[in-house]
Amino acid sequence: MIEFLQKAKEASGIIGNLDTKTKNNLLNTIADMLVVNAPMIISGNKIDIKNAKDNNLSSALVDRLFLDEERIEGMATALREIAALTEPVGKVIDGWITEDNLKIEKVSVPIGVIGVIYESRPNVTSDVAGLCIKSGNVAILKGGKEAQNSNEAIAKIIGEAIESQGLPKEMVSLLPDSSREGVNFLIKQDKYVDLIIPRGGETLIRHVSKNASVPVVKHDKGLCHTYVDIDADLDDAVEISLNAKTQRPGVCNAMETMLVHKDIAHDFIPKIVKELEEKGTELRGCTTTTTIANVTLANEEDWDTEYLANILSIKVVEDVKEAVKHVNKYGSGHSECIVTKNYENGETFLNEVDAACVYINASTRFTDGGAFGFGAEVGISTNKLHSRGPMGINDLTTYKFKIYGHGQIRG
Repeated sequence: MIEFLQKAKEASGIIGNLDTKTKNNLLNTIADMLVVNAPMIISGNKIDIKNAKDNNLSSALVDRLFLDEERIEGMATALREIAALTEPVGKVIDGWITEDNLKIEKVSVPIGVIGVIYESRPNVTSDVAGLCIKSGNVAILKGGKEAQNSNEAIAKIIGEAIESQGLPKEMVSLLPDSSREGVNFLIKQDKYVDLIIPRGGETLIRHVSKNASVPVVKHDKGLCHTYVDIDADLDDAVEISLNAKTQRPGVCNAMETMLVHKDIAHDFIPKIVKELEEKGTELRGCTTTTTIANVTLANEEDWDTEYLANILSIKVVEDVKEAVKHVNKYGSGHSECIVTKNYENGETFLNEVDAACVYINASTRFTDGGAFGFGAEVGISTNKLHSRGPMGINDLTTYKFKIYGHGQIRG
């Protein structure tokens, strides 16, 4: 492992100084090779899918694992989109001349070596590789064991593409020891690793955050809410809520709790319950909700649960202030939405909710690097420092100060 990390650190000195054209050529080469080698990836993925079903993993997890030609083409498209983005490295963020006539520039630079620990979704392997290459960082990848065959196939193709360009394959690598002990070792190697990004379940996030000596940016759980205000367009509210809950229930930006203003509850809840039941959604509700619709009574645990499944809790609230209070108490700081035509209520929600992404009249499902125009994301940070929300290439840079002098000494 030490030898592996030493080589990764050495590779960071090479990738960090590549010009834009070289990085873009590499990204497009990887995209092409993923598509050409799709049968090999799908072959490995079929093993993972079979193992997942044999181990009785949830349908949501199986959906995250699944790859076909369309999804692999989507992975390639994301890489091409990343290549087309503006160069994030070497930007002069600020500049000035001091009283001592020193010219100072604040310039964006790569972070260095980034370890990403993730579960289930094998497309993360190519997404993270692409974002790290574009931002001049080495990527050390630790995927979940449930996607092992898919990840190995994708990483093999990426490595071959890198070497075809005369570059060190250590620029993007799977962690050679993927055991718990291997992960515990990695997260303490601050001599070689500059940042750890865990994205997955609460247990993983908590373990890495507690035990790492390398700086950590968390991709924590997504306990997302939609609040339907007294002044909502109810047709819009139905469509937004359906999309937020049922388009892909097993992802982190899906809605888990819906809040409804008390004055429209009797009109709105029967409408949305009918639509959700047609989508097979299991519904739980507060005491008031159970008097309006035939749903199971929710308990305290429901308000604090990220279901990652087609389950929704519904709570009737007094007003926007109570909605904000509920979101800030139970939310995970990921993505929250208000549906309203009332400007004042909308601004209250946007300003007072403490989350990375706060929406008015749009589904929380848009919290995604691709949807935000980043090509992809290395994670959706629920940290406040140094990055928050979908992490694209600019969030994978730090900065240095370049100081130009002509013989100045300090008296």
